[in-house]
This record gives sequence, structure tokens and C-alpha cells, in this order.
Amino acid sequence: MKVIERKSSEAARDYAYRVIRENIISLDLKPGSMLSENEIAKHLGISRTPVREALIELSKMKIVEIIPQRGSFISKIDYNIVEEARFFRLTIETAVTELACEYASEEDIGKLEEILDLEVFYGMKYVHDKSLHYDNCFHREIYRIAKKEFIQKIVEDTTIHFDRVRRISYEGNIYEQIIADHNAILRAIKEKNKLRAIEIVTEHLTRYKLDKSIIYEKYPEYIADNNESKTQGL
Repeated sequence: MKVIERKSSEAARDYAYRVIRENIISLDLKPGSMLSENEIAKHLGISRTPVREALIELSKMKIVEIIPQRGSFISKIDYNIVEEARFFRLTIETAVTELACEYASEEDIGKLEEILDLEVFYGMKYVHDKSLHYDNCFHREIYRIAKKEFIQKIVEDTTIHFDRVRRISYEGNIYEQIIADHNAILRAIKEKNKLRAIEIVTEHLTRYKLDKSIIYEKYPEYIADNNESKTQGL
């Protein structure tokens, strides 16, 4: 498990939640693996109580499964939940991107370009976690431009299942198409073309449906037993 630096004044429970969440998305904590409260607490330099509280919060999102007398486990990939998370993000993000087309200033466009340059840099070097980080920064900046930062936090907290699949998708070299999508979204925002922006965002967030077969082939042990046949789409 990778330990992330604790923010100043960050509560221990929030810190534990953030670290565990990021490690689940990055696959440093693999689907199906067991979690040790003692080990996590030791790594983070905190007591077991905030770790337990963080795991309870994550269990509410069905990304952690707490089994009495057995322990806590990272949930395997359930494509039904992934699709719900993708649907939720798509519904919100098309509206937010439309607002960004209306509100974006030249300075905002410049910031999006800077983020995209970094995403391209790390994508070309196959540094998947960094590339995904700047992918997230790109979308987060659109929420900021649209003055919907509080909503962005809600979306981020509720789409962890989808984000985990996004991370796996980077290993299938989908990042090249993702970067092309981001360029198209940026262009639509710059031109204040709301209809085009909505079209591209819809294509962009639907693209991950194509990677179900890749995940089944490369990581069959990550998939929950209750999923539909791998020959079907999301």
C-alpha cells in the first residue's frame, strides 16, 4: 500500500479514508484482497479506530466488504455498480461541461491546456497513475470553471467503482483516445460549442464500456461472480 502525505489539519479518519480509497483505485489494494486494520494503522501512523471508521464509510459505497468473524475485503468489480456510477457521472458532467462552455475565460482555457500537456507527458511515458491523476485534474478543473466544485466532490466520492475500471483501462492503452477526447472537449469549451461538448463528454464517458473484455482477459480474478457473461457489454 502506498502511503500518501497527510494534509495539515486533516482528521485521522479522513486521512485513512483518502489513502485507502486512492490505493483501491490505483490497484495497490487489489480487488478481493483482505485488509488489516493493524497494518494500515501502522503504515499511516494512526490508531485503529479511524482506520475502522474509514472502512465502514467505504463499505457504505460497497467498495469494501466487512464480513463478521472474517475481516474486511476489497470488493471485486461488479459491473452493475460500475454502470450506475458511470451513468451518474455522465448525467452530471454533461450539464457541468455545458456550463463551462458558457463561463470559461482565457485564463481558464490556459489552465486546462497546462493540465492536458501534463497528462500527455505522463501518458506517453506510460506512467498510468500520473496520467490518471491529470485526467482527474482536467475534469476537476471543468467543475471549477462551471462553479460546481461541491458537486464535483460528491461525484468523486460516489464513482470509486467507475474510477477503478478507468485505472485498469489505462493498461489497455486507451489513454491515447482519452487524450484525444480531452483535446476535443477543450476545443468545444474554447469555442463555446455546448452541443459539441455534450457529444464528446458522452462519448468519452461511454468509452470505458469497450474495456470489459480486456479486464476479463487480463484480470479475471478481479471480477465478481455475479457479473453477466463476459461476452456482453456493460
